Amino acid sequence: MGAPCDDVVVIQKGKNPGEPCVITINCPDKVGLGCDICRVILEFGLYISKADVSTDGRWCYIVLWVVPRSSSLILRWSNIKNRLQSISPSCSPSFYFNQPSTHSMPPAVYLLKFFCLDRKGLLHDVTHVFSELELSIQRVKVTTTPDDRVLDLFFITDNMELLHTKTRQDETLEQLHSVLGESCISCELQLAGPEYECHQGISSLSPVVAEELFRTELSDKEIRSQALSPDMTILKKASVTIDNSLSPAHTLLQIHSVDHKGLLYDILRTLKDYNIQIAYGRFSPNTKGHRDLDLFIQQKDGKKILDPEKQSALCSRLKVEMLHPLRVIIANRGPDTELLVANPVELSGKGRPFVFYDVTLALKSLGICIFSAEIGRHSTSDREWEVYSFLLDENCKFKLSNMAARSQIVDRVRRTLMGW
Repeated sequence: MGAPCDDVVVIQKGKNPGEPCVITINCPDKVGLGCDICRVILEFGLYISKADVSTDGRWCYIVLWVVPRSSSLILRWSNIKNRLQSISPSCSPSFYFNQPSTHSMPPAVYLLKFFCLDRKGLLHDVTHVFSELELSIQRVKVTTTPDDRVLDLFFITDNMELLHTKTRQDETLEQLHSVLGESCISCELQLAGPEYECHQGISSLSPVVAEELFRTELSDKEIRSQALSPDMTILKKASVTIDNSLSPAHTLLQIHSVDHKGLLYDILRTLKDYNIQIAYGRFSPNTKGHRDLDLFIQQKDGKKILDPEKQSALCSRLKVEMLHPLRVIIANRGPDTELLVANPVELSGKGRPFVFYDVTLALKSLGICIFSAEIGRHSTSDREWEVYSFLLDENCKFKLSNMAARSQIVDRVRRTLMGW
């Protein structure tokens, strides 16, 4: 009946410091499995230095060479193994009973509410605690009062699915109190109620700002506003080609792109959304800042991609996801300055990991306080986006009305998000 759960994921740690750890996954195949695996790797702050994938359509064998993105990262390898096993089909009861898998119940959402004195970097320090505890932020509502106090509402889910226990709740509150210190006035954790649904959308997006944020192709003006030069010149060299001459049964997809944090995830989530099956793949090591990926793929019906329109649509979408996996702009919202970050949502409904963490880290490093923050969803004609809104405090070293200062802020945020 396949490999036992304990043998599905094998992790071999590097013998010497700095050497990559090798993660081997041996389990039944499913469309989008590679995307789900890369998402977990991204959530734990790991970088895929190279990868090999092979499958016969029923069983797959995946090998990943990974290294931590930060030397200060606390890695709990047993938790990583458990998460990878949980998304592997062989660990699902439906696999053993030869039944099609159904969508599992969405994880319970909890509301963490705290009221405390404000200080620089507070929001990132709290986000860092969530990251260490493997808590995912679903929605946020952060408000600063006139007397420099903050009321923060975090709607969170627990990747370990233990937040219903008193032990896990006590651990969460204890770690938060250790970060907030004496500035904490109150801190509460409870199961979220109807208020969660009230925080789903982003109300502040004007049509003009939305058009700039979600446009597929960026004009020269927008390139400047998103502070993508000098990187834009390099990124535009990314290439995607399709070749049907090398295999009688599979289409060869060849990708050459500038490396960035989550590059393999961005490629595989796009293929997952297109219901593309991967038969064999090789993700080559970084060479002068670029990565190469060769994939032998099929459509869901087991056929090659021969239709020129389908080929063009797939190549165009992949280029967009490699060129603009995240959108970053600064706009005026009345008298205030608003930083907006957006990323596509998977068709499964999942957003991108670590975005809130990286943005708050970038702003903390620049010494910029966040007056208010919000996470919500926004739908365009062809997809759904997760949008992060930050009203920036004017009391900082940057003159926020200055275009050069805005470009510097956007550039730092984008580089942090992309891992540059």
